Amino acid sequence: MSDAHALSVTVETTYVEEQSSPDDGRYVFAYTITMRNTGTVRARLQSRHWVITDANGRIEEVRGPGVVGQHPHLAPGEAFRYTSAAAIETPVGTMHGSYQMIGDDGVAFDAPIAPFRLAASQIFH
Repeated sequence: MSDAHALSVTVETTYVEEQSSPDDGRYVFAYTITMRNTGTVRARLQSRHWVITDANGRIEEVRGPGVVGQHPHLAPGEAFRYTSAAAIETPVGTMHGSYQMIGDDGVAFDAPIAPFRLAASQIFH
């Protein structure tokens, strides 16, 4: 990814106890993403790719257009924030992935999303 085409991604996660059912092996996590165009070219998010892994090593891949039904078009320095959720079968897991972007100059690029942890806070008390 060139300096002209760059996106920074930060993630905050929360365990959603009221939607989880540990007895049934269902742990729900909300994640809030803030993406910021750190490049010099306006860019639009085309699609996403997630790799979700639980503590048993079970991997689920998710691909799809946009995020939460939107395709943010970010000017340099502009940010977009959204919240979504994932459910796994264990109280701990990880997610990572990438956003597929296209600059207004026609250059397509992937913006990596570094691995982040999903952890039900109750297991640490």
